[in-house]
Amino acid sequence: MREINLKTALYSEQVLTWPGSGRHILAQYDEKSIIVYQAYRESIGNFALSHGYFGGEFKFTRMSWIKTNFLWMMHRSRWATKPTQEIVLGVRLKLEFFNSVLKQAVLTSFDPDLYPDKLSWRTAFSRSQVRLQWDPDYDPSGNKMFRRAIQLGLRGEVLKEYAKEAIIEIIDMTEFIKTQRKNLKSRNISQLETPKEEVYVPKDKDIIKNIMLSL
Repeated sequence: MREINLKTALYSEQVLTWPGSGRHILAQYDEKSIIVYQAYRESIGNFALSHGYFGGEFKFTRMSWIKTNFLWMMHRSRWATKPTQEIVLGVRLKLEFFNSVLKQAVLTSFDPDLYPDKLSWRTAFSRSQVRLQWDPDYDPSGNKMFRRAIQLGLRGEVLKEYAKEAIIEIIDMTEFIKTQRKNLKSRNISQLETPKEEVYVPKDKDIIKNIMLSL
C-alpha cells in the first residue's frame, strides 16, 4: 500500500477518546491546516490529483459538500464502492479558510436559538454560500452513533476559493481505503486503521455559537 501523507491510528484505540454524543468536529488538523474529505468519480478525482486543485468536469454551478470525519465519508461512499464515489480525496485546507466557512455557515433547519423567526432564517439561508448539517455519525460497520458529524455545503465564491486558493494539498485516500475495507470485511476490526482525528474547537466564540457546537 502506498503511504499517504496523513497520520493514522488504530480505530479501536481512537474510538475510546472520541465523544459518544453531541455535535463535534472530529478532524485531523494542526495550527495551519485541516483535512476534509470528498468522494468523486475517476474523471474529477484524477484531475484534482494531477493538478492540485478542482477543475475539469468539477461543477461550480452545484453545491459541493465537505466532511471532516473520515468514517462519515466511508458511510457516504460505502468505503469507496458507491458508483461515482470511487475516488476518495483528503483535501488539506488552510485552517483560516475553514474557520471563515464555519463563520458563514447557516443551518439547513430553523433553530430559535439562532434566529428570532423562520423568515429571518430563510432569508439568511437563501443568501448564504455555506450550508451546515449535523448528521448522525457512523461506526465502521455503518451503524448510527449518538454523536453528530459536521457536513458543510459550499457554493458561489466560497466554492471557487475552496477549489483552488484554499487548498494546500490533495491526498489520494483510495488505496488506503481498499486495504482497510479488507480488514472490515474479514471482521479484523482490531487491525482497522483510520486517519487520526481529534475534536476541533475554533478559538472564535462567535463561530462556536453560530454552528451550535457542543463543548
